[in-house]
This record gives sequence, C-alpha cells and structure tokens, in this order.
Amino acid sequence: MKILVINGPNINMLGLREPDIYGRETYETLLVKIEKWAKELGCEVECFQSNHEGDIVDKIQASYGKFDGIVINPAAYTHTSVAILDALKAVAVPAVEVHISDVTQREDFRQISYAGMACCEHIIGKGTDGYRLAMEFLCKM
Repeated sequence: MKILVINGPNINMLGLREPDIYGRETYETLLVKIEKWAKELGCEVECFQSNHEGDIVDKIQASYGKFDGIVINPAAYTHTSVAILDALKAVAVPAVEVHISDVTQREDFRQISYAGMACCEHIIGKGTDGYRLAMEFLCKM
C-alpha cells in the first residue's frame, strides 16, 4: 500500500503555532513518526506540505494511479477550498481527513469541511496520533 500524506497551510509551524491548541511537537517530529508508523504498518508513505492551495491540488491530481490512499489535513483550506474537494473527487483515491485539534469544538466557521465531503473517514482531535489512525484505516480497507 502506498499512502500520500498531505498537510496544508501552517502545519509546517507545528510546535510554534498556538501550542495550547496544536501542542509543542514539531512538524519534523511528526514526519519521523509518520515514517515509523508506515514501517510498522508495512506500507510506503510520502509526505507533502504546502501553504499554497494550487500546489495541494496539483499533488492530489498527481496521486492518481500512484497512491492507494491519501491522508489529508487541509488545515485552513478545510473550510474554504472547493478546489481541493474537487481534486479529491476527481482522482477518487480513498482519503481520510485528519485534524490535530477538535475543530468541532472551535469557531463556527471551522464547522464546515469542504475537503471532508470527499473523504471516507474523519479523524478529529486526536493530536498527531490522528495520522497513525488514518494510516491504519487506509491499510485495513
């Protein structure tokens, strides 16, 4: 199984950005954990992060025929990007939406997830362990 992990804007700032919400773990630490989990699950993983919506759309489109599943944390684009939703729908690669914080308990505007409309599972508020849970879900499919 080949899994693509996509992270949206500001995820590269983990550990610095609002640590009371997102924790003190750095993005680099998250990447190490994802690689470790992939080995434990017996799958291949590629990680991608961008602060640019079009780059995320391009990466999703490029996943067609190359990946068996996508783990996506669209971050702020969760609540705004129909383009990411459409790209996920176009490639039809099974996708799991991940959010480090519990967006259901946050501001009203965070209650809408466009990207999530194209995902087969949603893992919310489990911290960075949500990525592991998403990878496990895809591996069991």
